[in-house]
Amino acid sequence: MSYNIQSLRAGFLGELFEPKDAGYNEARRIWNASVNKRPGLIARCSGIADAIAAINFGRENNLLTAIRGGGHNVGGRGLCDDGLVIDLSRMRSVFVDTATQRVRVQGGATLGDLDRETHVFGLSVPTGIVPKTGIGGLTLGGGVGWLVRKYGMTIDNLVSVQIVSADGQVLTSSLSENDDLFWALRGGGGNFGVVASFEFQTRSVDTVLGGFLLYPREAAFDVIRHYRDYIQSAPDELTAYAALLHGPDGTPLVGIISCYCGSSADGERVLRPLRTFGAPVMDGIQPLPFPAMQSLLAPAFPDGNQNYWKSTLQRELSDDAIRLIVDHGKRMSSPLSFVVLENYGGAAARVSKDATAYPHRDLPWDILFIAQWTQVEETVIHRDWARSGEEMLRPFSANAHLLSALDVETDEVVNTAFGQNLQRLAAIKKKFDPDNFFRVNQNIKPEA
Repeated sequence: MSYNIQSLRAGFLGELFEPKDAGYNEARRIWNASVNKRPGLIARCSGIADAIAAINFGRENNLLTAIRGGGHNVGGRGLCDDGLVIDLSRMRSVFVDTATQRVRVQGGATLGDLDRETHVFGLSVPTGIVPKTGIGGLTLGGGVGWLVRKYGMTIDNLVSVQIVSADGQVLTSSLSENDDLFWALRGGGGNFGVVASFEFQTRSVDTVLGGFLLYPREAAFDVIRHYRDYIQSAPDELTAYAALLHGPDGTPLVGIISCYCGSSADGERVLRPLRTFGAPVMDGIQPLPFPAMQSLLAPAFPDGNQNYWKSTLQRELSDDAIRLIVDHGKRMSSPLSFVVLENYGGAAARVSKDATAYPHRDLPWDILFIAQWTQVEETVIHRDWARSGEEMLRPFSANAHLLSALDVETDEVVNTAFGQNLQRLAAIKKKFDPDNFFRVNQNIKPEA
C-alpha cells in the first residue's frame, strides 16, 4: 500500500518510524516477546495534535490502525502488521490538583507514572498491580487491582475523558457531556477513539499493610480453601490474591499476596487469621508505601519473555474447582508461569451491572493461567498448558472473561467480556465509529 508520508510529517512534532529507519525495531518492540508485528508506520505522538494528525492520516489512507499506550496488552493489540501504529508512549504527563484531589493523566502514562506523582500528596488511584501497565488499556478494560474491594474498579473512579474520535474530533466525555460515550469507555476497550487523557478522583491512600505469605506447594489446597473462606468475610479494606508459583530457585510454592488500605493497627488484626494459618515458609507482610506495594509483582513480568494468558470468571470457587486448579499447577510447564486466583468483591461488586460497560460485577473470581517462558521453540507446550487450564474450569465458569486479560481470541469469546452490554455498546460504536476504523482491539462491531 502506498501513501505520501510527507503529508503527515509536515505538521507532526513527534517521531515517525518506517521499517527502513533507525529506531524502528525498538519502536515496534513491546513487553510480550511472543508478539512480533511489523507496522508500516509508527507515529509516536508528542501530544493531542499529533494524535489528531495520525488518525486523519490513517483514515484518509485507509490504513489498518492500532493504538499503543503502555504496550502491555498480552495479545499485542497495540501493534499491527503493515498498517499504522498511533504510539502514545511519549504522552505520559500526570497533573495532580490538590484542591479537588483529582488527577489528569495522559493516555500513554503507566501505572508507575501515576503512582509516583499522586504519592507525593498522599493520594492514590485504584488501578492495577504492575507499574509498567499502561493506564489507557487498563482503564478502558475496567481496571482491577489492590484497591478494588475498597474503592471499586478503575472505571468507578474515572471522572472524565478527553478522546479523539475516528473523524479526528476532540471530545470530552463525562456523566454530563457525551454521557453515552462515557458509559461505553468504562469497560468497552479501545473501540471508540484515542484517549488523550483521563481524569480520576484520587483516594487518600499513602501507606498500606501488604506483602507475600508463601507456603510449600503441598499445602496448596488447604491454603487456597482457607483464603477463599477468609476473603469472603474480610473487610473492604483488604484485597488479597492467591497464586501457584515457583521461588527464585525453582521451588514450587503457593502464595497469598495481600494489601490492606486502612490503619496498620486494624490491618494487623484483620490479617492475623491469614498469617497464623498453617506453616508459611515466609511472611513478608509489612507497612509499605503504596508505590512499593504496586511494584512487588514487577519482577514477575519482565520485558522480553514469551507470554500467553487464559482466564475465566467464576461466581464461586468450589472445593472441586480448587482441586483441579492445584492439580493443573503440578503440570505447570515453565517455572516462570503462574496460576492466579483473584477476588474482586467489595465495592466493585456493589455497582450495578449496567451502570458501566463492564458487566460482570456479580462474578468476583477471576482464575488466570499465565504461561511465561523464554525459548520460542517451546511455545506450543506452554500455550497448551494455559489453554487446557481454562478448558478444565469451564464447568465451573460463567462463560465470561475480563477484557484486559484476554489474549488473541475468537469474536465469540471477546463478546463474552461485554456480556449483556454488547448490544448497547454496538449502538454507541455505530454512533462514534460507524466504519469500525478502530478495530485492532477486542472489537465491537458497529450495530447493523
